[in-house]
Amino acid sequence: MRDCGVYVDGHRLEGTFDHRSALEEVRNRGEGFVWLSLSRPDGVQMDAIAEEYGLHELTVEDALTHRQRPKVEIHDDHLVFVIRSVHYMPEGTGWDENEKISTGQLLMVLGRNYIITIRMGMDRARLSRLGERVAEEPELIQPGPAGVLWAITDLMVDDYLRTVQQLEDLVEDMEDEVFEPGYVTDIEDIYILKREILEMRHAIDPLTTALRTLMGMRGQLMPKAVRRYLQDVLDHQLVAADMAQGFDERLSALIDAAAVKIQLQQNTDMRTISAYAAILAVPTALAGIYGMNFDHMPELHWEYGYFIVLGVMAVVVAFLVWLLRRNKWL
Repeated sequence: MRDCGVYVDGHRLEGTFDHRSALEEVRNRGEGFVWLSLSRPDGVQMDAIAEEYGLHELTVEDALTHRQRPKVEIHDDHLVFVIRSVHYMPEGTGWDENEKISTGQLLMVLGRNYIITIRMGMDRARLSRLGERVAEEPELIQPGPAGVLWAITDLMVDDYLRTVQQLEDLVEDMEDEVFEPGYVTDIEDIYILKREILEMRHAIDPLTTALRTLMGMRGQLMPKAVRRYLQDVLDHQLVAADMAQGFDERLSALIDAAAVKIQLQQNTDMRTISAYAAILAVPTALAGIYGMNFDHMPELHWEYGYFIVLGVMAVVVAFLVWLLRRNKWL
């Protein structure tokens, strides 16, 4: 799936273009830029685009590779910027009921008069939102391809912040459950959430270095005005990264606390079982003694022997119950 447009002064020109005719239009006009959007292109498509736009072979290789770390690669006349999307999935909306975080990849190839965006595992609706925003505020991309790169990155980092805010409620609820008296803690649930947050950190954390690389660039590919806006994006990204790291550490502590709680509960259960075993031991022993059927057992012929034995059992059991409760074994 592809979408190709020519933009001049932030406005998209009317008409239908492919990757070749769009670039010709920009060259003939001497202004504007091409925005080519692709989704999971194959090798044939990328080879054709690379030939027309003069892309490096490593750029083509990156465009066909999924699940890359956020990065920036600078070539002679273009750069490659990889960013990961992060999206919170409410319970029951994912294909896996345990999946809370959905991640995807967006690779951007930025040239002097073009930008190519390549989606892999990322919902098209996110870029559609940007298209609607650009239509309302064309000044967002007036700086050219670098403006598109900034606008997309800003949109995706805002998604990071929304995701960590939603996760914060989830982590707090889990903390309340673990420390709630009598609640049976399932460590597996904590571990699953920790695994999801770890996946999110793999998407967010490396972006810091990539953004700083872009901010340190000079020249036409990255104008000074765009570099200023990227500083604001970096600030938001660092906030999201710090919050994600905090969640990871809190969940690690929560797993330890849950394990200790389970161990304490098991110890309590064992003490209770041992207490009842001790209580039952006395009447069991007495019943066993007088159930041996020996002929010469004087107590068997006592008129009140039966009631005396029952009384002894009751007194000893009552004493043991009092003693064990006093020591909080029951």
